[in-house]
Amino acid sequence: MPTHLLDVDDLTTDELAAVLDRAATIKANGESDLLDGQTLGMIFEKPSTRTRVSFETGMTQLGGHAVFLGPEDIHLGHGEPVKDTSRALSRYVDFIMARVFDHADVVELAEYADVPVINALTDDAHPCQTLADLLTIREQFDGFDGASVAWVGDGNNVCQSLVLGAAMTGIDLTVATPEGYAITDDVLDRAAAVGTPPKTTHDPETAMADADVVYTDVWVSMGQEDERGQKLKAFDGFQITPEMLDDRTLMHCLPAHRGEEVTDAAIESDNAIVWDQAENRLHAQKGLLAWLSER
Repeated sequence: MPTHLLDVDDLTTDELAAVLDRAATIKANGESDLLDGQTLGMIFEKPSTRTRVSFETGMTQLGGHAVFLGPEDIHLGHGEPVKDTSRALSRYVDFIMARVFDHADVVELAEYADVPVINALTDDAHPCQTLADLLTIREQFDGFDGASVAWVGDGNNVCQSLVLGAAMTGIDLTVATPEGYAITDDVLDRAAAVGTPPKTTHDPETAMADADVVYTDVWVSMGQEDERGQKLKAFDGFQITPEMLDDRTLMHCLPAHRGEEVTDAAIESDNAIVWDQAENRLHAQKGLLAWLSER
């Protein structure tokens, strides 16, 4: 059976460390031809700058090839069952990457695939972003010991995967969300099963009090545009400004809605390492692909 990555805790703690080690080695040494002649099928229901370019470039740099499959190119769940798409693609490609709305779709892809399936984002999880985040934090702190992170914002898919990654690596994480926008009990239970779950609060200042890193993300995710007015009201007081940030490091998975969850001045400040995060999407995914190819 192939190994899949649908969320971070599909990996064991040792496997997560191995993927990050492999990513760091590839980043340092510029390895090539690891995936010579192999193909990644990239299913996109949601558009993305970083996801498409990092995966496609990563496959090219490792000697492989990527095929973009947008919503107009295939019939994922529309005219063909997801399981049929999965079985057909498995005959053509060596990996399947999917960036879709419904998490159940990547679960079904993995159930019927004969090749590794990678979740490149669903409404529930974003494990590839977490791999890049962990690689970035590890670089900043020369490991994970002493790393203290505050998440300030929505308990969304990025936050939920980060919670699992932090638990598995021992990062001291505090999550601050408005009432009604917290991470799910299921994710907290899973975090407790693999490590130490985060502290939670509804007060950004409390979350940031002892933090070295502040992480935020958009308040209105793709597909939630009809909730915009409600969310902007609920997230009043959660915007990251230079004054709120002080001397802490700022992380953001991008794209940023400047003037909403973060000010332009904060994201343009010397405290922001958002471009290191963005670059590490490439290196983390190369590490993941190389690791999966050897399973």
